Amino acid sequence: MSFSKATAVDTGERPHKAEIAAGWDIGGNANGGYLLAIGARAMAAAAARPHPLSMTAHFLSPGRVGPVSIDPQITTVRSIMQTDDKPLFELLGSFGDLNELEGPARVDATPPDLPPPEECVRSQPRQDTAAPPQLMSKIDLRLHPEDAKFATGEPTGTPLVRGWVRHIEGEPLDVFGLLLATDCFPPTVFNARLPIAWAPTVELTAHVRGVPEQGWLRCRFSTRFISGGMMEEDGEVWDQSGRLVAQSRQLAFTPKAPS
Repeated sequence: MSFSKATAVDTGERPHKAEIAAGWDIGGNANGGYLLAIGARAMAAAAARPHPLSMTAHFLSPGRVGPVSIDPQITTVRSIMQTDDKPLFELLGSFGDLNELEGPARVDATPPDLPPPEECVRSQPRQDTAAPPQLMSKIDLRLHPEDAKFATGEPTGTPLVRGWVRHIEGEPLDVFGLLLATDCFPPTVFNARLPIAWAPTVELTAHVRGVPEQGWLRCRFSTRFISGGMMEEDGEVWDQSGRLVAQSRQLAFTPKAPS
């Protein structure tokens, strides 16, 4: 199922209806950026504006495959996504038309320095677990060889993850796909010599800065503060032309060693 179909929303009635599709999960829990994209599509329709400019989600419980409802309330746009029996997360978003925004440009940063995608490490779904991360069967994600060493038991010691991402089968990553891109890479703390386990997201904010050109997205995620059982993760997403098209900040619990 394509990303656009997997994030489609029926806006014919209130609350709006959608389905969390199979395969967009990590270990059985729907990816946070994927959920963000579903909510953003519903809220864009309510706002009558095509593009999310800023999205903030507070995660309340894991998302599982099945129906959800989304009830946008127009101020900026606030929404809650829930199943029949529990809320999944609360959303607040600002919407507009990125094609109409103009102004001076100054970017005191550059895209991350990466080897070509074919020289990077492809993330594949694991088949040796009861619930492999099926999200990796939906996207083409390539990690910088240095940043992929955690997978072979040789983490760098620096909480940094860089790499490329695109959809499989040529579907372009549109502005809603950028929300997925901000949350589809391995947690940075996997390279901080912490346990490799689920790092549940508490809050995720994504700023969409432009409509991306079709092709690979170049991404960089880093962490500076790990304390009190929590950590932040700052993200940059650059498109094929070298433009910064999205930024993100995520607050998450640090992984715990399996008991």
